[in-house]
Amino acid sequence: MDIHQLKIFISVYKNRSFSKASKELFLTQPTISEHIKTLEEELNCKLFDRFARGIIPTKEAEVLYEHALEVTEKMVNLKDSIQKIKTTPSGNIYIGASSIPGTYILPKLVSFFKKDYPEISIQIDISDSKFVIEGLLSGKLLMGVVGTKINNSKIEYTDFMNDELVIGAPDFIEKTVIDPSEIFEYPFIMREEGSGTRKEMEKWFNKIGIDSEKLNIVCILGSTDAVKQAIKKGLGISILSIHAVKDELECGKLKIVRIKNYEMKRIFYIATHTKRTLPFVYRTFYEFLKQNAFTL
Repeated sequence: MDIHQLKIFISVYKNRSFSKASKELFLTQPTISEHIKTLEEELNCKLFDRFARGIIPTKEAEVLYEHALEVTEKMVNLKDSIQKIKTTPSGNIYIGASSIPGTYILPKLVSFFKKDYPEISIQIDISDSKFVIEGLLSGKLLMGVVGTKINNSKIEYTDFMNDELVIGAPDFIEKTVIDPSEIFEYPFIMREEGSGTRKEMEKWFNKIGIDSEKLNIVCILGSTDAVKQAIKKGLGISILSIHAVKDELECGKLKIVRIKNYEMKRIFYIATHTKRTLPFVYRTFYEFLKQNAFTL
């Protein structure tokens, strides 16, 4: 058993497919199959049950997967240890982020980071908090930035940045402060299930006695930009991050309304898997985020 075989096994396990693994690793499918067969012979067990429509990992494969991840990560960390002696760290970072930090916060921080570490390339996959956490749990991601905590003992959350949720409204609405009960009087634009903003909104509404199911919901939209466009067209009001509306506030394209006697505060988090070790370049970016986020 060698590191090459383990990497092939990890790819087959994650993709649940020999053909997808072959495309991911740029190897032929027979080569993939041969390596898995050899691994099964060495371990004297079956790793995948083959069916016409795909494969299913066995219990033995599940055990091997956890150990294979650990071994391959230790190899990466060994390379990282060597890299630490270089004057200019280099490599690729792939992280997941929910829509607000991924769209409105991280790009600015990445631009600062690149000035100090020009040889490190960063790719940000923007989805919602739920999918980012699922990516960490499945092993597809090593690090994420999210707008809400999704409880799971395998995920560690580190405070990243403060945020305030406000009511975004068309400029023809005169009020800047409303009572909680007044929110039912306006057409309401809702974010999609899985959105961190929606989850935090529902927490706050429940806390101050607003029943989300009684809102006059006119539509459900899958992105913050879509919500902002709908507000500007006069479709209704919605809950938005203050970070997402800074440009619109400056040019007067929409206004914010707050709920009387309440501030809807939240924190964005850096999320990592408790059993995954961050490679050196990831750790460098992680520490940079912690040191610089609250300066924005």
